Amino acid sequence: MRTQTFINSISAFRVLERPQFAVLQRAVFPWYFGIQTVAPAVLVLTYPGLGGRSVLAALEAGASVFDRGVAGALQQPGAVLAPLLVAAATGLANWAYFLPATNELTARRRAQEARDGKRSYDAPPHSEEMAGLNRRFARLHGASSLLNVVTLAATVAYGFHLALAFE
Repeated sequence: MRTQTFINSISAFRVLERPQFAVLQRAVFPWYFGIQTVAPAVLVLTYPGLGGRSVLAALEAGASVFDRGVAGALQQPGAVLAPLLVAAATGLANWAYFLPATNELTARRRAQEARDGKRSYDAPPHSEEMAGLNRRFARLHGASSLLNVVTLAATVAYGFHLALAFE
């Protein structure tokens, strides 16, 4: 999923015209944020525990079947639940708040472009209204991007914990 943030979006922004890039982003991001929100729940449900690579290895190591899945995740709140809850919460914030807010603001910028006769991404100067819309868009986009970085950090933290389970 991180390829969307760090590779796909940057590449698409460089090669597509701005209107086509916007259409692509509007098509991709609902799925991206939805998966980003739901995937941590799947990871909690499939948490392998700390006993080994398989149920058999875990049982041989003295772990019970209750060390896996949700029960196992509940036994590791800091290492498992915290990063996965952070990842789910940041995905949900992007999906439920930032995506609709950004789409609404994009529509307002398009309407302002029609009034001004100038695109929002053209070189300044811009009308006072467009300058305000551009500032708000930059803040929303920046906050959403920051949430993606937080999601990445939380996912990496969980990944390190998971890797330790397989030593």
